[in-house]
Amino acid sequence: MFIIAEIGINHNGDIGIAKQLIKVACDAGCDAVKFQKRTIDLVYSQELLDSPRESPWGTTQREQKERLEFDRDDYKEIDGYCKEVGIQWFASAWDLKSVEFLQEFDCGYNKIASAMLVYEDLLHKVASEKKHTFISTGMSTPAEIDRAVNIFRYENCPFELMHCVSTYPSDTKDANLLCIETLRNQYKCPVGLSDHNSGLAVSSGAAALGISSLERHITLNRAMYGSDQAASLEPSGLRTLVGAIRKIEQAMGTGEIGIIEKEKPIAEKLRAHITQ
Repeated sequence: MFIIAEIGINHNGDIGIAKQLIKVACDAGCDAVKFQKRTIDLVYSQELLDSPRESPWGTTQREQKERLEFDRDDYKEIDGYCKEVGIQWFASAWDLKSVEFLQEFDCGYNKIASAMLVYEDLLHKVASEKKHTFISTGMSTPAEIDRAVNIFRYENCPFELMHCVSTYPSDTKDANLLCIETLRNQYKCPVGLSDHNSGLAVSSGAAALGISSLERHITLNRAMYGSDQAASLEPSGLRTLVGAIRKIEQAMGTGEIGIIEKEKPIAEKLRAHITQ
C-alpha cells in the first residue's frame, strides 16, 4: 500500500515546519508527502479575499491565505530536502496556473482534491501529463465521478480513486468504507482512502479491505493554528498507524486454506491421542 502523508497547508507557511513534517513522514515509513498549491487570486474572489479573518498574520482572508502559500524558492528547497531524506513529494493543484507551476518539478504523481473533481479543464490538464494520479471522491456524485474517470481514461492517464468523506474531522459513522468495494466494482480500478477521521480505526479497517493507497493529514501538534490541524495525525499517531498498516498487510496472506508448516508439529502433539 502506498502511504501518503498530507502536509497540505499545515506548515503554516513556514519552511522549517514543512521540513520537520517531511522528516516525520519519512521516519514513520510513509512513501510520499503531499502539499497543496493555489494561485490565490484565481481560486478566491476579490470579495472573499478582502473580507475579515483573524490570523497570526493579519485581519483579512488575503493575508491569511497568502501566508500559507509557498513560492518557487520554497518548493525548490522542499524538492531538495525530500531528495536528501529519501521520500517522494507531490501536490494537489487548485487552478490551472498551479498545474503549470508544479510541472517545473519532477514529481512522480499528481493529486485531484475532492473539491477539484468537478473542474474539467483542470482534470484534462493534469491527465495530459500521464502521471499516476490519485483522485479523491469526497462530496461528489456518481455522475461527477463518472466524468472524472472518463476524462482520465480518454487522456490515457493512469489513476486510482480515493474514497473520501470531506468533513474535517470526519465522523466514524460517516466513513462508509463499503464504498471502497463499490468503487472498485464500478470503475475496475485501484481504490484508496483519503481519511479525515481523527482516529486510527477507519484507516486500519480500510487497510483490511485491501486499499491501494492511504492518505492522512499530519501535523506537529493538533493545537497549532490551521483549519486542517484537528483532522491530522501527530507524529506518534502517524508512527502507530503506519506500523499497524504494515502489519495488516503481512497478516492478510493469500486466502488459501490449509495447514502451515509451523502448525504441523503442534497438530501432531495435540492430536496424538486421536491417532494412537
